[in-house]
Amino acid sequence: MVNGILGKKIGMSEAYAPSGERIPVTLVQAGPCVVTQRKTAARDGYDAAQLGLIEFTKPSRLSKPERARLEKHNLPPCRFLREVPVAAGEGEAEAKIGDQVLAEMFKVRDYLDVVGVSKGRGFAGFVKRHHFGGGAATHGSMFHRAPGSIGASAFPSRVLKGMRAAGHMGDAQVTVRNLQVVAVDPDDNILALRGAIPGPAGGYLVLRRAVQPPRARRGFAGATTVDPLKASKKARGK
Repeated sequence: MVNGILGKKIGMSEAYAPSGERIPVTLVQAGPCVVTQRKTAARDGYDAAQLGLIEFTKPSRLSKPERARLEKHNLPPCRFLREVPVAAGEGEAEAKIGDQVLAEMFKVRDYLDVVGVSKGRGFAGFVKRHHFGGGAATHGSMFHRAPGSIGASAFPSRVLKGMRAAGHMGDAQVTVRNLQVVAVDPDDNILALRGAIPGPAGGYLVLRRAVQPPRARRGFAGATTVDPLKASKKARGK
């Protein structure tokens, strides 16, 4: 069973719970995808499936080896290819090259880990990049947005590695964990996920089943609370 799918970010919207609570959601075009390659533990050392997002792509945008590999299995040209884990489940058919992966594999209330590339912000200062407070904003101060001292002059006479300062911001791979599926549209392969997702509208995403989904807490998510006094009496048989 394939534990993930590829998609594109559509944008943010809102949904309403039965209680009337307004929920911010992100709409994702999840699939359709096709299995383009299968990795096995015996041959490659791990189990995974390479998926390709089916969309209109000119064959000339692919390299010659990629185009030949897809044409060998009679697969459409896919520009966005990524590997997702594969879990062996009882009664589940093994993923094979050419199988389609659709958004209907996920259900409402499932938890997903979403991988995307954040928006690039260019060269940013330390206030915007690291949320530093800066210097005093009073009259006569010359250190409104200055970083201040960043290293000792005598020892070690250098700036230590990892010093937070101005530099390139964004345009990095970001993983947001445990986003809950609010709604599934199997006809158009659209998922509504609770919360925000990194990247701009139209950015590519990898959606995988959550590795560590949140566990139900006592007194939460409809679970009944337990009175410790009554529980202790019940344990003693009174």
